[in-house]
Amino acid sequence: MANPLKCDLCAKPATVHLTQIVNSKIHKVDLCEACAQAKGVTDPSGFSLADLLIKASLNPEPSGDVRCESCGFTSQDFKKTGRFGCPACYQHFRGLLEPMLDTMHKGSEHTGKIPQRALARRSLHERLTQLETNLDQAIKAERFEDAARYRDEINEVKTTNSPKPGVSHEN
Repeated sequence: MANPLKCDLCAKPATVHLTQIVNSKIHKVDLCEACAQAKGVTDPSGFSLADLLIKASLNPEPSGDVRCESCGFTSQDFKKTGRFGCPACYQHFRGLLEPMLDTMHKGSEHTGKIPQRALARRSLHERLTQLETNLDQAIKAERFEDAARYRDEINEVKTTNSPKPGVSHEN
């Protein structure tokens, strides 16, 4: 299991995650429940992210902080900027990144941008094209039993996947 984010003030597991953009710079603070209540995060009028950022930056980095071997970027640098230092950071900070992606998306693995119905149509088209090619080759080679089997399979695929009367399908 990946390590959870730690509170920037006391290093307990963080449950409150704050992000503020000031002068086009992203500032992130992670707090445990106790520190969030102590700093008035639950009361917007008494809360100052700037104060938290200053206090968090005064705390030294934990000695076990992960550091990218390629660029020297640390997880604290990532928390402060919201960006990685180099492409190798994605692998080095996988334990930090995957839990965040899991909460933002349906997982951390890219599955593509093709809608399922379009993918099914493409697969059907490829299957029919392959069967028609096999049919042509069987006829040319005078393998008529194979040709009849391919013909029957083509007809079966076409009838089971043809649109039903009265049902509209977009192309």
